Amino acid sequence: MPRGAKSKYTAKQERKADHVAEGYEKRGVKKKEAERRAWATVNKDDGGGKKPGGSGRGTKTGHPAAHKGGKIGGRASAARPAAARSAAARKAAATRKRRAS
Repeated sequence: MPRGAKSKYTAKQERKADHVAEGYEKRGVKKKEAERRAWATVNKDDGGGKKPGGSGRGTKTGHPAAHKGGKIGGRASAARPAAARSAAARKAAATRKRRAS
């Protein structure tokens, strides 16, 4: 089978790749690059093509790449002033203390 052939992918994997590519295109990535990234994401999530009847039959396809978005969240809190972060921490501690009793 030639490199880049998509015959071993399930319909679910193809839908996933289409959805991911769409998201990249919305963010301004060129169509060909978006498609390349989308298939890379599917491969990372599922470990390559899994046509039913093959060795991949019955295995669950997770969404590990979908969890990477959380890494971005740290930037927003780092941009806040230290006083604001400290006040939020005090408020959280007070809430935990109140709910514990």
